[in-house]
Amino acid sequence: MKIGAVTIGQSPRVDVTPDILPIFGEGVELLQAGALDGLTKEQIRSMAPLETDYVLVSRLNDGTFAKFGESFILERMQTGISRLEEQGAVLIMLFCAGTFPDIFEAKVPLVYPAKILNGLARALSKNSNIIVITPDEQQVQQAYDQWGPIMEKVTPIPANPYGDMAEVRKAAEKARDIDADLIVMDCIGFTKEAKSIVSSIAKKPVLLCRTTLARTVSEMLDI
Repeated sequence: MKIGAVTIGQSPRVDVTPDILPIFGEGVELLQAGALDGLTKEQIRSMAPLETDYVLVSRLNDGTFAKFGESFILERMQTGISRLEEQGAVLIMLFCAGTFPDIFEAKVPLVYPAKILNGLARALSKNSNIIVITPDEQQVQQAYDQWGPIMEKVTPIPANPYGDMAEVRKAAEKARDIDADLIVMDCIGFTKEAKSIVSSIAKKPVLLCRTTLARTVSEMLDI
């Protein structure tokens, strides 16, 4: 069975696959495409977020990360989705927890991590009170915008998933001292290792974007 994944950054996302392929098992072939595939760092730097742009952060093939505006990549994401369909993907995941306009077209299901996380957090948070660990300081307001309409209390904490784990530890220490029902690690870049650090320090339930996505897809496809 072929499953597709389109990332907002560059493919393949070798940082993500070690945590999700074991969930899918040996019968799945993962096809990948990236909105920044084939672009140089200079070209990517020219995509810096505009003043009113939705800010995105993603990993590049050399292991570094980039920050860019959503407006620059929507058409390139659609190109990737179409290519994955042509290659036979029966379902396509978005390797990003961001919120996107409802413009993408596909004949197969498109699975958005943001929608999954939103639904689960709302269902699991008894007091409608969560902590959201988001990749960048510039994304804090976006976290309020995304989660505010569905939760009574949202506390965003920035921590770069592509940097030193010390940032994740600091975020976990902040989360430990905040009253909340659960923590959402709201980026595909956060690893199972990062989740383990946050869970052990903060002493709260944690939803990890990448594994939550993979387990939902496994349930959908019965794999």
